[in-house]
Amino acid sequence: MASEITLSLLIGAVQPSPVPREVMESLVSASVQVSATGKSGFDLSFAVSKGSPLLTDLLPTGYFDPPTRVILVVTMAGSATVLMDGVITFQEMVPSDEPGKAVLSIKGDDLTRMLDLVDLSGFPWPAMPAEARVAIAVGKYIPLYGIVPIVIPSVLIDVPNPVAHIPVQRGTDLNYIKTLADRVGYVFFIQPGPLPGMNLAYWGPMLRTAIPFLPVPPPIAIDWDGASNVESLQFSFDGFAKTQWVVVIQVGSIPVPIPVPDINPISPPLGRKSPIPLKISPMPGLAKYTPLQAAGIALAQAASTANVISGQGTLDVLRYGAILPARTLVDVRGAGVTYDGQYFVDSTTHTIKPGSYKQSFTLSRNALIAGSGDPLSYLTSQVQELGGFATAAANSATTVLPGGLGVPTTPPGPLLPVPTPVPSPGGGRITALPASP
Repeated sequence: MASEITLSLLIGAVQPSPVPREVMESLVSASVQVSATGKSGFDLSFAVSKGSPLLTDLLPTGYFDPPTRVILVVTMAGSATVLMDGVITFQEMVPSDEPGKAVLSIKGDDLTRMLDLVDLSGFPWPAMPAEARVAIAVGKYIPLYGIVPIVIPSVLIDVPNPVAHIPVQRGTDLNYIKTLADRVGYVFFIQPGPLPGMNLAYWGPMLRTAIPFLPVPPPIAIDWDGASNVESLQFSFDGFAKTQWVVVIQVGSIPVPIPVPDINPISPPLGRKSPIPLKISPMPGLAKYTPLQAAGIALAQAASTANVISGQGTLDVLRYGAILPARTLVDVRGAGVTYDGQYFVDSTTHTIKPGSYKQSFTLSRNALIAGSGDPLSYLTSQVQELGGFATAAANSATTVLPGGLGVPTTPPGPLLPVPTPVPSPGGGRITALPASP
C-alpha cells in the first residue's frame, strides 16, 4: 500500500509548467470528474485573502484566464498518473469578511472543449472515408496539445466518389467527429496521458473489455474477510429497463423483424445470468442507412442500453492502494454471488485535499451472477442470436465489405503503460497526504 501521494499542478497557455509555491499553498481542494462517454472536467479551490499573490498578481495578469491549460498529475508509489489535461472555462470569486475564508474557484473542461470552438461548416473532405477525416481533424491539434488520434476502422468504410459526392463538414470539429462516430455506433473521447502534456483521442467502439492504454485496477472488496478496501458500495437492478430492440429488414415485399442482440465481442456478457427483456420496441432512425450500416449502429445502441445493473460507491485511494480509472473493467468482491464479478467503470470523481484523497464511482454491467465463463457464450443464446442477425443484414446488402460484421477487439499499436516519471521539481506539488490508519 502506498504511504504518500503527491499532487502536481501545471498551468500555462499551451505548454504548462509547475505553478508557483504560493499557488500550491493556497490550494484547498482539487476535484476531477471523468466520464466514460460524456465530457470530463475539473474544479480547483484556493483559499485567498486581500493580500494574496493570487489576487494581487496572478489573477489581474490573466494567469487563470480561459482557455489557459491545466494539467493535474498524481504520483503514487513512484508511478505518475495524469488525472486531467484540460482548459480553464470559468472563474468564481467568493469574498468573505472573515480572514482566510475567501475562495477563488477555477473550473474547466477536458481538451474536447478546444475542438468545439471554430465552426467549419462547408469544409470539404473529398475522397476520404470517415476514419481519415477523423484522423486529420484531430491531427491538427497535435502541435498545440499533443493529442494523438487512435482511430479504429469500422466495417462500414466508405470512400465517396468525388465525382458524384464530396462530403462537407457541419459544425465544429468536435460536433463533426461525434456525428461520424454516431453513424457507425462509435464513441469519441480524449484520454489524458500517458505522460503529462500527451493525450490519446479515441474514436472507435465503446470497449466494455480491458482497454490496453488503461491500467488494470485491483478488485473492489467489501465485507471480504478483513480485506475490504472501499468505504461504501451499493447496487441496483432495474428489471423493466431492458428492452429487446427489433429492426425490420425488407426481404422482397415482406418485412422481416429481427431481434438485435445486446451483447457482442466488444461488449461481452459480464455475468452468467442475462436479464430477460420485458419490453419489445422497434429501433428507430435506421431507414436511411444501408443494411450493414444499420446493423452496426443497432448493435452498438442495443449494447449501450443493456446495462441495467448499476452500482456506486466511494473509496479512500490510500486504503484501496491504487487510483480507480474510468472506462475500464474492475472486479467486485464481497457483494454476494448475484452482484459479485466484473463491472464497467462508467465514471469517477476524484476529490483531493491536504491529507485526503477520495474517489466516488459509478459502475454498470449487463448480467447478474459472478463469473462470465466463456466471453463468447452469447453465440449459444436462443434469444439473442448475433450470427442470425448479422447474416440477415449481410444477405440484404448489395455489397459485403471485407471483415464481415465485426470490429477489432484490440486497438492497433503498442501498449501504453502508466508512466513512472515524476514531473519536474521546483514547485507545483502538495505532499501533505499521509497514509490512512
